[in-house]
Amino acid sequence: MKTVDVNSSLVSVEWLKVNNDVTNLVVLDATINKVIDKSSEKIPNARFFDIKKKFSDTSSPFPSTLPSANQFQREARKLGVNQDSIIIVYDDKGIYSSARVWWLFKVFGFKNVAVLNGGLPEWKLKGFKLETYSDDIYFRGDFEANFNSELMTNFEGVNEFSQDSDKLIIDARSEARFKCLIDEPRVGLRRGTIPNSKNLPYTNLFDGNILKPITELSVIFNNLVEDKSQFVFSCGSGITACILALAATLCNYSHLIVYDGSWTEYGTLTK
Repeated sequence: MKTVDVNSSLVSVEWLKVNNDVTNLVVLDATINKVIDKSSEKIPNARFFDIKKKFSDTSSPFPSTLPSANQFQREARKLGVNQDSIIIVYDDKGIYSSARVWWLFKVFGFKNVAVLNGGLPEWKLKGFKLETYSDDIYFRGDFEANFNSELMTNFEGVNEFSQDSDKLIIDARSEARFKCLIDEPRVGLRRGTIPNSKNLPYTNLFDGNILKPITELSVIFNNLVEDKSQFVFSCGSGITACILALAATLCNYSHLIVYDGSWTEYGTLTK
């Protein structure tokens, strides 16, 4: 029985192609707003991870809000995730919502998870085999969720961080949104920025579909962080902030936090 381990938060499509059939590997398609039918293409053996409907608190007024540990555990088990699983997450944009899923698993105490560098676009670019979805039923997993509150913060927490000179809030939105030059895409949400935050558009971290080399990512972060000891990542709704968290992790930064509600929450609760 062949099993595999991962020693990085990022794996290549070549790595996944070689290891796709190992016993303890679980491949998750984290594409947002995907309508699944039998014509929907996927990487072989992938299971659909429904961020919006299954892995978010749908009772929250804000999008993609962190679910409870019980909800996350229940839905992860339905997908056949076990304590000894190795999880590889991808999406249809390269790296977008897949980083959010990677961070969610870390938040709920699971370390053996990595993002597929370049996601489905890179897989297709290499000409690797695709499948279509079917009505798959998985053996119920034994995954146990253990919430790590140090990895996520809320409105009250980010207000405290914004007044702490040892903390740095980094906003993943575009420069135009960060500087309030254009409207927010969410209807009715005001323009603005969290006080004392800096801007690092998540798009600056990519070469095409894949993340830039770690040496280049390190230069980008080094130009921002100065002597700060802790980093808080924000964006529009808590999705692309996790891309910054992924890149910072690859650069061996620690003490990383994601602001779950991000600007959607902050801009709604402040004037």
